[in-house]
Amino acid sequence: MSDLTTMPRRPGGRMASRPLHFIWLADGSGSMRMGGKIEALNRAITEAIPHMQSVARENPQADIFVNAIGFANEARWMEEKLTPVSEFRWQDLQAGGETALGEALAMVGDVLQQPLMTDRAWPPIIVLVTDGLPTDDFHGGLERLLSKTWGQRAVRLVVAIGKDSTSDDVRTIFRSFMGNEEVQPFQANNPEALVEAVRWVSTAMLKSVLSPLTKTADDTEGDPITPISFGVETEASDEADVW
Repeated sequence: MSDLTTMPRRPGGRMASRPLHFIWLADGSGSMRMGGKIEALNRAITEAIPHMQSVARENPQADIFVNAIGFANEARWMEEKLTPVSEFRWQDLQAGGETALGEALAMVGDVLQQPLMTDRAWPPIIVLVTDGLPTDDFHGGLERLLSKTWGQRAVRLVVAIGKDSTSDDVRTIFRSFMGNEEVQPFQANNPEALVEAVRWVSTAMLKSVLSPLTKTADDTEGDPITPISFGVETEASDEADVW
């Protein structure tokens, strides 16, 4: 995947002064077959992309690039190159296998460094969408991600699918990944809640990261940001729960 470490140019050939990289980590393990969870995940991210494109159009000062890693028995990049959000197309995942989240985190860590990440970059955004525990070396993968300066600076969020994702063991994993006790996972227990959570977390975080646009072109390394405090309830009522 050497192309992932090469910064593409925006349409027209002009390099934006400050790129922003958004990475989905999408669970495609066997448990996602249950109750149509994988179909709902595919729908949710597909429907979120136009909203992300709208945010990009409203913020021409930044170039927003999107990619995704689907993880099951192994983790794989969805695209072999970084893609401007205006050109990104979600490729539906099929569910099956285990949950190689640790491998996915290590892969992200491997690209969040030079030459991809420059002093001009905004903090990257990493959104994990999953329904349960990893089955590989999660802590090793997280350590690899956080060993990179940009891995530490990344805004890391979770959309949790189903009631199985509310156990203490799973929540401990989520807290370790997010690294911020003030930020809670988005909980989605039915398809409609998942669509809403994915749309909101992607667009709201793009807007949040891009909000300090008063910084000058002479600013040096991208500053770490404090993730916004989410005030939106995405957890479905018991009557609507299907997972």
